Amino acid sequence: MQSSQPQFAVKLLPSLTDFAFLLPAAFLFGRMEGVKTLLSDCDTGWHIRTGEWILSNHQVPVRDFFSFTKAGETWYAWEWLSDVLFAWLSSRGGLAAVVLASILLLAVTFALLFRLARRGANPVVAFLVTLVAAATSSIHWLARPHLFSLVFLVLFYGALERIRSGSIRFHGVPYLAILPVATILWTNLHGGFFIGIVMILAYGAGDALKAALAPDRSRVAPELARARNYFLSAVACLAASLLNPYTYHLHQHVLEYLGDPYQSQHIVEFLSVSFHHPVAIFFEALLLAGAGAAFWNVTRGSYTEGLLLLIWAHAGLLASRNLPLYAIVATPIIASAMDAWLHRLPAMEVAGWLRRISARVLAIAAETSETDAVPRWHLASIAGILAIAALLYAPAPPRRFRAEYDPKSYPAGAVALLRNIPSARIFTNDEWGDYLIYRLYPRTRVFVDGRSDFYGDSFEQKYLDVMNVKYGWEKTLSHFGIDTILLPPDAAFAGALKESNRWRVVYDDGVALIFRPSRQSAGDTISTTLPGEGTGRDREVTKTQMRDQAITDTKTKT
Repeated sequence: MQSSQPQFAVKLLPSLTDFAFLLPAAFLFGRMEGVKTLLSDCDTGWHIRTGEWILSNHQVPVRDFFSFTKAGETWYAWEWLSDVLFAWLSSRGGLAAVVLASILLLAVTFALLFRLARRGANPVVAFLVTLVAAATSSIHWLARPHLFSLVFLVLFYGALERIRSGSIRFHGVPYLAILPVATILWTNLHGGFFIGIVMILAYGAGDALKAALAPDRSRVAPELARARNYFLSAVACLAASLLNPYTYHLHQHVLEYLGDPYQSQHIVEFLSVSFHHPVAIFFEALLLAGAGAAFWNVTRGSYTEGLLLLIWAHAGLLASRNLPLYAIVATPIIASAMDAWLHRLPAMEVAGWLRRISARVLAIAAETSETDAVPRWHLASIAGILAIAALLYAPAPPRRFRAEYDPKSYPAGAVALLRNIPSARIFTNDEWGDYLIYRLYPRTRVFVDGRSDFYGDSFEQKYLDVMNVKYGWEKTLSHFGIDTILLPPDAAFAGALKESNRWRVVYDDGVALIFRPSRQSAGDTISTTLPGEGTGRDREVTKTQMRDQAITDTKTKT
């Protein structure tokens, strides 16, 4: 009776899994900007509106209906199922429901990641590495469909690790047969489904390398057989990914999108991370620890870890949006290696203080492991999510819990005015184009929005030329019949328009400016380019080699 009471009390207490589950919320609302961080990119808005269109029309789109510049041209909603889920959540609980679901996806991701790291390491090390991984991945925490890919990556990773450890079946069904079925769902939620295929191929390549380099030739056949099974599963996953409304067109899109140089040159999340960024120190720590873990595993004759780290470290160095992928993949490998190194330290000829620290850490880890092994009711996780939900839906939520697009960053006031001009042909930057879709669709269509893959390099370059006040900008506006321009006050283009006698400011609230044709040119035909365009403007405003960084270089993508 006495022993059962303490165990009952322990079940009420939070476990390290609970702490891992709550890590994203702690980062978001403790060290970051809370909901503002998740909604710092307005792509969420057009995803919601796309989902609403699908629910209303009972089909997936194949033509564009958001823009007036490319209306009716071929466009596919690649993440259609996520769009539907976002739209359904929005209809039930507003933007707060979408935010809460995004927090839940992040929470599940890191709880599962901790459990995965825990398989090969003590709980203290596993949690600390998971914490560093969460900090690293926070660079790409946005309320968008890519969060589903993070969850699926951990699920695939866990299944592949179970297979490698000899547990090849889940309730009698082979894991390698389950993965293709899971790929169907992943494919329709987000275009990152290929991440799972790459993971499977890496495991197969690791076993193939093990067979090729095995000193004991009797091990060659079993290793090759395992490699073959992985490769067959990868092929099955690729075939399963064709089960989407757009069939192979989706795969064409992914290849073109990843190979498009425009993305890597103009979209911030496709740029390499600046090592002055706050998360860079965590990424560097994972890179260094990953290199050590890869070398350690190779010396033990295991090559899968090295391949995984090489693939995703390369991806992370290429584009900041890939940092969460590297962080997730590296965590179990680094945690396992660190745990092994800790166990070796007390017996090694190193400084006495180092041996004492490692012995102390191992003792704490052993005690924690014993306590953490007691099954919990995870009341802390439930309470944490309920508390966040209560704050999101409070009548006057704290600043970091306001489920809205920041009115200091988005033209909320200007939109109220534009709502009265439904026929306006508005030019604005791509980020605010997303916002207009969210706030004004279907009454208003946009010039451009965040779907850079849809608009294409040629159109996007024309858009950037206008934003950067390059020669011919007036001709581009005239060609598309632009009669309203919406810009932030610090945009270079806004400065040029103020100097032009053809446009005048009709609205200015410090966040957004609205320009309309001036009285002098009000009677001119909007589609005709007036002579002498581009002359008489301040050279500092129209410098062609400079870009407005806040507008042209910070657009994030799904």
